[in-house]
Amino acid sequence: VQLVESGGGLVQAGGSLRLSCAAPGRTFSSYVMGWFRQAPGKEREFVSGINGNGDNTWLADSVKGRFAIFRDNVKNMVYLQMNSLKPEDTAVYYCAADVLIATLLRGMSDYWGQGTQVTVSS
Repeated sequence: VQLVESGGGLVQAGGSLRLSCAAPGRTFSSYVMGWFRQAPGKEREFVSGINGNGDNTWLADSVKGRFAIFRDNVKNMVYLQMNSLKPEDTAVYYCAADVLIATLLRGMSDYWGQGTQVTVSS
């Protein structure tokens, strides 16, 4: 599974960005999809996840109420809508895919994108 992220950039605090992850393939709906991030000097951390048909989502406490994840199984895309961005959201954001929810939530997925930089200025 090849994952390609896009949509990162520089935004002021309080602003919004939408990240996209393309996952070509006919079995896209079989995968749990997720977003992780890694800030300089910090470990990679879970941000959000969504199950195969999109009716169950998970969000890290640090982004609840500000971020939302959704997917389009026709277009083979998963999105991370990020609102009310804070400087502490600055990181490289990675898309991940796995057939098992537990594996993905632990950050142990076999499939990762190359990452997209999000920078939030104060």
